[in-house]
Amino acid sequence: MSNILSQLNSEQKKAVENIFGPTLVIAGAGSGKTRALTYKVAYLIEQKISPHEILVLTFTNKAANEMKSRIVELVGDKSRFVTMGTFHSVFSKILRYESEKIGYQSNYTIYDSDDSKSFMKNIMDDLGISTQQYKPNVFCSIISKAKNKLVSPIEFTKNARGLFEEKIALCYEEYQNRLKKSNAMDFDDLILKPIELFSRFPKVL
Repeated sequence: MSNILSQLNSEQKKAVENIFGPTLVIAGAGSGKTRALTYKVAYLIEQKISPHEILVLTFTNKAANEMKSRIVELVGDKSRFVTMGTFHSVFSKILRYESEKIGYQSNYTIYDSDDSKSFMKNIMDDLGISTQQYKPNVFCSIISKAKNKLVSPIEFTKNARGLFEEKIALCYEEYQNRLKKSNAMDFDDLILKPIELFSRFPKVL
């Protein structure tokens, strides 16, 4: 038995050993999910899978750094070639190389939440939508939720119900148009645009 597998409990071992097809792990906090993922990467390398072909996405930089150092301890320096980071950081790097395919220059700007709110306020002013009656951060929040559900401005407009949603739909469409004209993306676009990229360009995927 692999020395890596001998350090795992039976459930973790099942998750690590399954390297053909998807594995869904559902477990509570502190139950060893990150440990299982860390050991799975080490096990893949032990099974002669090239570190260059392994991508690990996490929610925080801290988790990525901890996992990377632990994998190095388990299988050595070759694991440094594993691509690992947060969803946003890894996707941002991919977009720097490939963004021109979807109409952005590689030196695109990333807008943070304050930038987005300011941008939205200007749009609302230009469209004659009162920022006293409707708060820009509320519009930004609703648009963010739509993006995370992969709802495009066209789809949002089509499904808009009532004056409030119609106003958001107008702003959403203008917001995306102006972002593109400014060669800029917000944090949600860093998740959304790679999906668009991969869908339209299978070779990139």
